[in-house]
Amino acid sequence: MEIHSILSESVEQATLSDSQPIKLEDIDVTFRSNSIDLISKPLGSRVLSFSDEWFAAAENLTTPTPPVRKPGIFTHAGAWYDGWETRRHNPNPFDWVVIRLGVASGKVKGVEIDTAYFNGNHAPEIAVEGCFNSDDEVVKDEEFTGWESILSRKECGPSQRQAWILHSLTDKAYTHVRLLMYPDGGIARFRLFGLAVPVFPEAIDEVFDLAATVNGGVAVSCSDQHFGTKDNLLLPGRGVDMGDGWETKRTRGPHVDWTIIKLGTPGHIEKIVIDTAHFRGNFPQKVQVFASRSEEELGPDDPRWVEILSPQKAGPDKEHEYDGSALQNIEDMAYSHVKLVIIPDGGVKRFRVFGRRQV
Repeated sequence: MEIHSILSESVEQATLSDSQPIKLEDIDVTFRSNSIDLISKPLGSRVLSFSDEWFAAAENLTTPTPPVRKPGIFTHAGAWYDGWETRRHNPNPFDWVVIRLGVASGKVKGVEIDTAYFNGNHAPEIAVEGCFNSDDEVVKDEEFTGWESILSRKECGPSQRQAWILHSLTDKAYTHVRLLMYPDGGIARFRLFGLAVPVFPEAIDEVFDLAATVNGGVAVSCSDQHFGTKDNLLLPGRGVDMGDGWETKRTRGPHVDWTIIKLGTPGHIEKIVIDTAHFRGNFPQKVQVFASRSEEELGPDDPRWVEILSPQKAGPDKEHEYDGSALQNIEDMAYSHVKLVIIPDGGVKRFRVFGRRQV
């Protein structure tokens, strides 16, 4: 059966300069402070369809943790791999997988492909396509022809992590992506870095989570994330264990840890929720919140931070809610950033900032 793609030779030649490779040591610093992984599994992304997954499942591509290896372990299909691996000798030009983003739609800044532990069976080349479409059933059909190039065909190496920052199409919003693998093989992880394009409530006075990733919130910096990343704070739900929260290393003596969040839209804050779900012996002793309104990113010690929640005693495995008289300096103020402080260290599962959009 013919598989449709817009990556014709003419289009590919026109997009040869669509991206720039990123050095391995620069991948995280390039994307993690200003973007989110639009197809991260905890965000709610879904694999809708694929050409083949004989050796290893396509859904492994969006697992948020790094790939692992289990040498000597075999399944009915063959050796166990933490990634997506298809049969040999693909009769078509490429294998493919279609993924629904975990946000309503998103603008793409960069792509990461990790072939960790695939050596001799790795994907020789990849490309990425995208579309904007509200109908999952239409998009997942292999006859769908609405794809356009996001990242032109790139060479992959064995067992290595690679990334590219995009120079074009960055203002376009997509709902779905299709990863192409030429002609077959294995890929451990696929990341699509960018920004959510949220659908805000129509009513201007409706209260919603201004900090949520799905509403455009981004955790831009933190003091430490030794055991769990700051990005987890803004994910949907309460997670499954300590591994999907923000957790800092143990400290000795006077100390505080912090993380700074850029809200999805400036707004009037009405309630804050700090959730320590699953953190039972390593929750912070106290929590504190500051806010600011700025066009630039403020450092943690900038004098323009305003305290909106004074230090409050925290408890284990619990949602802590603060509103009304517990909050200060919020009347008639619209903030763009918040800073969560934990005293002295520990773990927090989720951080919610409920409020109304600025008129």
